Parts: sequence; C-alpha cells; structure tokens
Amino acid sequence: MNTDIVYKEEKTFTQEQVQELFLSVDWVSGEYPQRLYKALMNSSTVITAWSGDKLVGLARAIDDSEMVAFVHYVLVNPHFQGMGIAGKMIGLIKEKYKNYLYIDVMPAQRCNAPFYEKQGFSIMENGVAMTRINYADKR
Repeated sequence: MNTDIVYKEEKTFTQEQVQELFLSVDWVSGEYPQRLYKALMNSSTVITAWSGDKLVGLARAIDDSEMVAFVHYVLVNPHFQGMGIAGKMIGLIKEKYKNYLYIDVMPAQRCNAPFYEKQGFSIMENGVAMTRINYADKR
C-alpha cells in the first residue's frame, strides 16, 4: 500500500475536488456538483483519501446514530486503484460503526461484490437491491 496516502474524516474537500473525483470514475453524481457537495457535507461520515492536495478516494456512510450505517459511496480515482485505498476507507468505516447492529452496502455493480466480501460483508440470502432513479434533468 502507498504510504503517501493520507486518510481524513474531516470534510475539507472542495466542490471542484469532489466533482473531479466522481467524474474520474464516470459516476453521474459528478454531473451535479452543487448537489453532490451539499449531500456530502450533510452526510454522517465522509472518509477521504489524499495524495498531497489531490483527492483520490472517498467513502460515505449515512447512519441513524444507533443501529444502521449505510455505506453509499466508495470510489477511488482510476490512477490510484489497486493500492488498497478502498479497503482502508472501508476499514475506517467499519471501525467507526463497530457498535452498530448493521453496516449495509449496496454495490451498484454485481462485479464489486467480491471486494465487499473480502471486507467482511456478506450477500443477503433473500435480499434484493432496489432503486428509483430521479436524476433525469435535475441539474
């Protein structure tokens, strides 16, 4: 793992840094920079990974303060993938929420399930992921 990566829980990122990171992985959220920034600033937990002053990774959790934490975003700039950054951010979230009954994650792509299994998550035997998309023309 790259020892030059610094992890923070403080929300010290700018709207531009967040947008650049999200667009680097082609996530539609990056097309809504003001909304994305506001959402992150109002999130329970945001873990960031930095290489110098460059935001290279981000993980976000939303919680109910007692029982459930939901990991919503885990992303790493493609130039920094494969360095253990996502795993480290998940580890920090697991540590923060270790006294909660559940830490849930819903990977947007099935191919990411093995990564989360390596982090100690398991696929819900009878669960099914569901979503309703509302972002058409809501910039």
